[in-house]
Amino acid sequence: MPADTRWFSLDDIEKAAQNTLTKEHADFFAGAAGDESTLRSNRDAFERIRLRPRVLRDVSSRSTGITLLGRHLDTPVIVSPTAFHRLAHPDGEIATARAVAAANTVMIVSMAATTRIEAIGEETERWLQLYLQPDGDFTTALVQRAEKAGYGALVVTVDSPVLGRRERDHRNGFHDLPAGLRCENMVDDAGTLRSIAMDASVTWESVDRLRAVTGLPVLLKGVLHPDDARRAVDHGVAGIVVSNHGGRQLDGTVATIDALPAIAEAVPDGFPLILDGGVRRGIDVVRALALGASAVGIGRPVLWGLAAGGQDGVSQVLDLLRTEVDEALALCGVSRPDHLDPDVIWTGPPTHRRVPKHPGGHP
Repeated sequence: MPADTRWFSLDDIEKAAQNTLTKEHADFFAGAAGDESTLRSNRDAFERIRLRPRVLRDVSSRSTGITLLGRHLDTPVIVSPTAFHRLAHPDGEIATARAVAAANTVMIVSMAATTRIEAIGEETERWLQLYLQPDGDFTTALVQRAEKAGYGALVVTVDSPVLGRRERDHRNGFHDLPAGLRCENMVDDAGTLRSIAMDASVTWESVDRLRAVTGLPVLLKGVLHPDDARRAVDHGVAGIVVSNHGGRQLDGTVATIDALPAIAEAVPDGFPLILDGGVRRGIDVVRALALGASAVGIGRPVLWGLAAGGQDGVSQVLDLLRTEVDEALALCGVSRPDHLDPDVIWTGPPTHRRVPKHPGGHP
């Protein structure tokens, strides 16, 4: 990428990324399960939500910063876990982490990273995403590695008892990484590369067992039902990622922004809620924060930035969104993310039943 290349929207970056990726790899990153209706509905749901700004408020002094799990971040946008960053760029997860560190936000490192977790820079606030494996000893060993490497939290993906049917990958015959790439964190102590198992036997007790072997905060990713949110709180988790896996698991699920309000109502005030799925603009971030999210996560846009421009491309993705969030806050009459509330969301005019009038003018 030329050093002076600048994009003006995430759509621009996505288009640039398509010119660098093979079709099978572009489809792997972009694709979703089944008819991909959930993928579309994540965006459509955001676009249905209208903002109702306030005026004549002093917003000359603003901040986009938030506090999440006790850590100050300069932006309410964090990086959701996505696999195989070295498919997008040779520097892979290392380039992503450096951009995240420069933006002072959080990177959730995928269990399916193509870089060992220890090699991803300590200057970055890193959380590790986990699929709980049938071999509990392997999961525990990976958790211990994350603890030793200074990771700040564990994010357990709970919406994947089986792998979603991703038809683009089947049509392209994309089943294995190219030579020289592998899931580096699935190599055990004996040097054997394991496959990531989708374990249909994982239950709430599995979460309890994980919490018993680590002092790290545990978040659950993939919660869409308020009853599950309540159970998560009861089981002592530190936060929830409201997510439908970017549409990559069960097609036809509720859009995450539509699921968010009921989940926010179900958990205690201040309980960390991160939303991902369909976030493409700063106004999407404002919408999510106003409806109860503590922060939002982005997945595919990070891969587009990485493919289009390596570390600088990811930095541009994060900078664009932070700038758009700042502008949206100002235009809504709000100075800080934690000042947003549902009042900024337009819910439509009240519905009144018209009472027919008597011909004489009386009801």
